[in-house]
Amino acid sequence: MAKYARGTVKDFSGFDARADAEALRKAMKGMGTDEETILKILTSRSNAQRQEIAAAFKTLFGRDLVGDLKSELTGKFEKLMVSLMKPTRLFDPYELKHAIKGAGTNENVLTEILASRTPAELRSIKQVYQEEYESDLEDKITGETSGFYQRMLVVLLQANRDPDGRIDEGLVEQDAQVLFRAGELKWGTDEEKFITILGTRSVSHLRKVFDKYMTISGFQIEETIDRETSGDLEKLLLAVVKCVRNVPAYFAECLFYSMKGAGTDDDTLIRIMVSRSEIDMLDIRRELRKNFAKSLYQMIQKDTSGDYRKALLLLCGGEDD
Repeated sequence: MAKYARGTVKDFSGFDARADAEALRKAMKGMGTDEETILKILTSRSNAQRQEIAAAFKTLFGRDLVGDLKSELTGKFEKLMVSLMKPTRLFDPYELKHAIKGAGTNENVLTEILASRTPAELRSIKQVYQEEYESDLEDKITGETSGFYQRMLVVLLQANRDPDGRIDEGLVEQDAQVLFRAGELKWGTDEEKFITILGTRSVSHLRKVFDKYMTISGFQIEETIDRETSGDLEKLLLAVVKCVRNVPAYFAECLFYSMKGAGTDDDTLIRIMVSRSEIDMLDIRRELRKNFAKSLYQMIQKDTSGDYRKALLLLCGGEDD
C-alpha cells in the first residue's frame, strides 16, 4: 500500500506496545471502565501499532483485546473502538461482507467502497475476502444485486481501470460524444456506454472527458447522470464521477450528509472516520469547509456526544481555521 501523508493519525513516536497494553488492561480491569484512557490510546496510535498492542495484550494477559473492548464498552463508542482495532487490510472486506449479509443489502456501502478505492486496493480487497471468508466477492455481490447497478459494480471489481498516462485527445473527444449520444441525445438511455467509459478509462482521461462533455453538451456530466438514470445505478455512477474528480471531496460530501438534518448515519460516520484517518482526513476537512462552508469538527461536536464524540474529534484531528 502506498504511504499516505494527509491523515490525522500517524505512527505514535516513542510507541511502547507493552506499556499501552498494560494501560488498557488497567483501564478495563475490575469495577468500572476508564473510557478516556482507551480512546486516547487507540485514536493516537496507527493501525499497525494497534495490532502490536493487541499482540502484546495477548502475550501479557492471555486475553483478547477486541473481546475485552466488546465486553466493557457499549453502543456506538464500542463500534468505533472495535473498528479502529480491525487490521487495515481486513477493514473493507469486512464492511463489504456485512453489507451483503442477511436480509437486505446495504447498497450505500457497496457504492462507497467500490467507487472510491484504487485498482490496487480493489485487488487486495478481493484477495483478502477470498482468504478470510472462503468465498468470491464478485459472486456474493452478483447474487445480491441486479441490472445495470450490478454490471457497474462488476466492472469496478475487475480493477482494470486504465493507468494514468499520455492523454489521447482524439479518444477524449470520442468518449465525450459517445456519452452525449448515449444520454441527452437519445430517447431512453444507453447505460452500457456510461458503464464502460466511467468504469474503465483512466482518472486523468475521464477528467478531460468531463470537461469536453461540458463544452459539447452545455451540461456537467453529473446533471446528465441525474436526469438519465435513477436509483442505485445513479448513485453509483455519481460516486464514480465524484471520485474521479476528487476523492476527498466525495468523502466530505458523504460525511456532510451523514450528519445533516435529523438523526445521524453513525455507520457511515464511523466507516469514513476510521478508514480515511491515516489517508486523507486533512483533505476531507478542507473540502468540507470549501464545499459546504462547514467544519467537520463542529459538525461532529454538534451531532454526537460522550466518549463517542471525544474519540471522533480526536480522529478528526482538530478545528480548521
